[in-house]
Amino acid sequence: MADILVLYYSRGGSVARLARQIARGVDEVEGARARLRTVPPVAPVTERAAPPEPEDGAPYVEKADLAECAGLLLGSPTRFGNMAAPVKHFLDCLGAEWASGTLIGKPAGVFTSTASMHGGQEATLLTMLVPLLHHGCVIAGIPYSENALNTTRSGGTPYGASHVAGAKDDPQLTDDETALARALGRRVAQLALRLR
Repeated sequence: MADILVLYYSRGGSVARLARQIARGVDEVEGARARLRTVPPVAPVTERAAPPEPEDGAPYVEKADLAECAGLLLGSPTRFGNMAAPVKHFLDCLGAEWASGTLIGKPAGVFTSTASMHGGQEATLLTMLVPLLHHGCVIAGIPYSENALNTTRSGGTPYGASHVAGAKDDPQLTDDETALARALGRRVAQLALRLR
């Protein structure tokens, strides 16, 4: 069984909801299963540690999850066209994994959520891909053979799955956003099986 790590940070629930749909897409592929994990929050004052386990949602990621996965899907809300600090902090702490080649040759995709249509979705997705390229991942996007890319009036890009939460931070995904999230999960899972 190929474990596909669906790793994310979510504050308002939108990215977590995308992650669950991506995980459903992974689980639709015979021989693959999703491993849902989150990164702990960070704060300007670092004297208070995060609890050892989150109160709800996915457990915190461990570096062993990276070694054990056959593929990776990385998600973050958008912060000024970039990934959120907890995701960046996690990636910044992967020097040993980079040096040992833990992620080399593993397929990877990305996903995000923004408050507005032009809130930096594509910039965020692209900035999340850069460290994955440095780690030697095989990058997977969403091809235009997915009809929802042509019909979406909300989230969804060829660079990765996305969601437009709106000013009220509505975590409810549209049908197109859901379809594209599941398609990305299936695509990374299928690629992981082929690359094994």
